Amino acid sequence: MFDFSTFLDLPFIWGALIALAIFLYVLLDGFDLGVGIIFPFAPSEKCRNRMMNSVVPFWDGNETWLVLGGGGLLAAFPLAYAILLPAFYMPIIMMLLCLIMRGVAFEFRFKSEGKARALWDYAFHFGSLGAAFMQGVILGAFVQGVNVTGRNFSGGPFDWASGFSMMTGIAVVFGYALLGSTWLIMKTEDITQVWARKVAAYVLAFVGIAMILVSICMPLIHEHIRHFWFSLPNFYYLLPIPLCTLGLFILLWHDLYRAHQEYRPFFLTLAIFSMGYLGFGLSIYPWMIPFHYTLTEAAAAGPSLSLLLVGVVPLLPLILGYTAYSYYTFRGKSDHEHTY
Repeated sequence: MFDFSTFLDLPFIWGALIALAIFLYVLLDGFDLGVGIIFPFAPSEKCRNRMMNSVVPFWDGNETWLVLGGGGLLAAFPLAYAILLPAFYMPIIMMLLCLIMRGVAFEFRFKSEGKARALWDYAFHFGSLGAAFMQGVILGAFVQGVNVTGRNFSGGPFDWASGFSMMTGIAVVFGYALLGSTWLIMKTEDITQVWARKVAAYVLAFVGIAMILVSICMPLIHEHIRHFWFSLPNFYYLLPIPLCTLGLFILLWHDLYRAHQEYRPFFLTLAIFSMGYLGFGLSIYPWMIPFHYTLTEAAAAGPSLSLLLVGVVPLLPLILGYTAYSYYTFRGKSDHEHTY
């Protein structure tokens, strides 16, 4: 078989593919998790029906990217998978249980009435809340790094439960709530849309505070991050990232109080997430297991990466095409009538 590693930096390509898959998962599944987080606070049953119907066609397809990211990590970076999975067993299992509970709630809510429906409403809410919080915890614990001896995880079962990871967990909850509320501004109208604007304006302040706190803490975690951001001339090259983020926050704040702006708040929120993800990615590059193994050191053999790349090249456009087609097909405003 032809070995692409002779001509291509395959560990970097696979690292970029996994980063892309996780990024798309955060953006796409983030808004429907956000809808679940704010779900019980909606002003009426009709509003909740509209909220549920706005994400029904997309939620299971959005989780494709989580599977792709996890599967890609196992196949392309087996060392990273072998070290990181034991380090995060508990939060990963709790996240998956929450996602299962949320998926079950989708199915049963439309067939229930009265108290039974209220039960599934809360299952949808707490499943979304728990999954979002655990994803943030995993992110924070990953940035902090794990204890590694040789090629094995040598830490304890609760190393992931640090103050920083709890803070990033709360930050992701508010971030997803912002994504969900701006999604509802785009997909609903009347009372639901007015309420979603108020929610978005409320959580936007908390998202801003969370991003500031995380930005202050990350350079204190490791000398590599601090040197990367504050050494010269890196500081001047990276300065546009926080400045652009600040500009996006200001623009989003203004749009939330403009009734004619229905689509732009959601896309501005996506841009804010993109800036945050870019800063996170640049901070830990080139580490695959911060701060022990780089992409190259944790990658599988060149021929294995070449074979995997042959499989992904036709698969990725198919997934992107299906995703784009589903969003195009179910475009427009959602209704409160049962459509599932």
